[in-house]
Amino acid sequence: MGVRGLQGFVARVCPDACQTVDLREMAEKHRIDHPDSPPVIVVDAMSCVRRWYTPESWVCGGQWREYLAILQDFINAFMAAGIKLVFYFDGVVEEKKRDEWIKRRMKNTEEITRLFQFIKTHRKQPGREMFVLPSALPTFTRYALKSLGQKTVCTLQEADFEVAAYGLQHNCIGILGQDSDYLIYNTCPYFSIENLRLDRLVTVMYSREVLCRVLGISLTHLPLFACLLGNDIVPESILEGFWHKCVTTNPHRNKSYNRRTNILLSVANYISKIPCSYSSLKHLEEIIPLGSDKTLLCRGVNSYLLPGQQSPWIPPNVSNCQMLSLQQQSAFCQDKEIFQLAKEQHIQSENFTIFNILSHGQVECSNSLEDDCDTEIPGQALIYRPARQHIYSILLESGKGGTSPLVKEWFVYCGNPLKQPDLIQPVQPSVTGGTPNLKTLWLAKGPDVEKQRYSTFLACFHLQDEMEELQALEAPVAGFCCLLAYLMMQVSSLSLEDLNAFLALVLCLKGKSAAQLIGLQLAEVDPRAVHLGAVLIRGLTTLLMANSACGFPFRMDDLMPWAVFDGKLFQEKYQKSHRGCSVEELLESNESLYTPFQNLKSLICKVCLAKKRTILSRPRGNRFNTGREQRDFNPRFQQQHRSHFVSPYHNQMRGFTQRHLQSQGKKCVYVCEFGIVPITSVTALCLPAVHVYVCSYPTAVSTKTCMSCVLPLSKTNSAG
Repeated sequence: MGVRGLQGFVARVCPDACQTVDLREMAEKHRIDHPDSPPVIVVDAMSCVRRWYTPESWVCGGQWREYLAILQDFINAFMAAGIKLVFYFDGVVEEKKRDEWIKRRMKNTEEITRLFQFIKTHRKQPGREMFVLPSALPTFTRYALKSLGQKTVCTLQEADFEVAAYGLQHNCIGILGQDSDYLIYNTCPYFSIENLRLDRLVTVMYSREVLCRVLGISLTHLPLFACLLGNDIVPESILEGFWHKCVTTNPHRNKSYNRRTNILLSVANYISKIPCSYSSLKHLEEIIPLGSDKTLLCRGVNSYLLPGQQSPWIPPNVSNCQMLSLQQQSAFCQDKEIFQLAKEQHIQSENFTIFNILSHGQVECSNSLEDDCDTEIPGQALIYRPARQHIYSILLESGKGGTSPLVKEWFVYCGNPLKQPDLIQPVQPSVTGGTPNLKTLWLAKGPDVEKQRYSTFLACFHLQDEMEELQALEAPVAGFCCLLAYLMMQVSSLSLEDLNAFLALVLCLKGKSAAQLIGLQLAEVDPRAVHLGAVLIRGLTTLLMANSACGFPFRMDDLMPWAVFDGKLFQEKYQKSHRGCSVEELLESNESLYTPFQNLKSLICKVCLAKKRTILSRPRGNRFNTGREQRDFNPRFQQQHRSHFVSPYHNQMRGFTQRHLQSQGKKCVYVCEFGIVPITSVTALCLPAVHVYVCSYPTAVSTKTCMSCVLPLSKTNSAG
């Protein structure tokens, strides 16, 4: 969070502390002074993602391939100057920051509500002044940078502390970010990401020395200065009386400054006149109403001390314990080898949320671009909770004797006030022979173990019976189909049109470059498609969690959004599908995609039918969801669906079929919810004779699929 108002104060009141620097020149000077070590900049990535995401479209779920290209350009600019980058990401939400985290989430919820109101009114994306980060952008940025060959670190504690410590210990030429705490830490120089000119590698360096000169204090005073202004440890609410005393006794207060500026100057004036000693800090603890915790100031000052540093404000025997506390063992994981491996993978950005669960039994998820007025689609936090319960069971090895601990979830969703975490009970997945333990999933080798990893992963999404068919697909498509099948089972309001749009998206995306996707223009933006895009992206993070827990049956790169999703392309497919466009148009007249489209659709329909979930046709045209529909959600797959089936092919088959009428001979087929299936001696055994038709299109749907066909259509769909 930093110190409120300090960054702006430096820009307005201390312009000399804002020095324009050429990073190329600084790198060259470093090479001369330190010929044995390359110039390194440590990047506070969490304060940079908003600056990095520059694609024009941001509401539709993310322009991931375009974003990947932007990150590559960013890296290339520094590589050309011989500068190495090290990226740091927040890996935890510390409890001392929980209240601030909740406050920000509530504010984000209000912003997202206004965003959807704008989209429904204007049918377009608003201007950048209403910008909201695409869902899960920081998470996938971490993996994007790693895939681009960069050193990427996921922290075990507060990121700014680890960034400042790394910069100091590794003699970095600077820290790149936008957080006023970097003015307080006694570490390497602090560079502004907001003022960076990437084409020239020029930015602003904030000088702590100049800031101190203007304030009339020394570098040693800065940690106490930050605490007396309010930070993550010392709340501002208890400092009002102290501020009033400082302002009223400051002879240099300036009426032309705003209140916050005068407070900063007056607090600096106060502490410049007291001795730098522990007794001075003890005196401050007596005059400030700290409540029951009289150690707040001591802990606050201590939090700014990097490894090896000391301060005159606190006794020498009070060491900085931030790094030491990380070595403790967890009650959630008694196996030291597993715990250590999870920790290493966490730091190296190789797994997702696993260490948070094993170390603290807690996991967080920020806001998503979800329309809280759309009661048909549950919050993504609720949609994926059953899958997470299975993941928790795998990680905490529930059912192996003893009571499995509950997992604390801080997830943002409609109706959750975030007053306390949801306590979630792990639920064992249905795995033949029982769930393998973590030593088997993570450490064992051999083809049998690989099969166990894959089947356990599928069991998290209730898809263990489809292992053979899913393994036959390309890995990104297989992962996408797992997610899509799970979504279709979980959310009964999803329709055939939605399914067609998602499948057309993943198939058409494969051959498109970032440049082609940038050129895609949308006439309008559909708010329901915005919502579904965010739900799908959050589903990908659930796949990452399951993949990490099960020992990586997939490469993490195969589960990334740039492999399977593009926001604008999904909007286009969604709108065309709901307007009743043909499959030919959805697949961009690429006939090679028709058979994969049919096969994937058949697979997902078969999975849903086995769970008594019939996918209905529900075209929406250009109708925007008003949010008055009734929510229909069944997290345990038990709800019965009584509606009849409506063919997805009534209008959509015409384009492909007509071209084949002249070139293909007629044959007998069976028309069912899986499409048009050729009649063989095997399938004929399970088909009512009155529903056999003649068709001219030779579909490639497997005869095995047809064994479960029980809902024939009317004869109006007959081709002959």
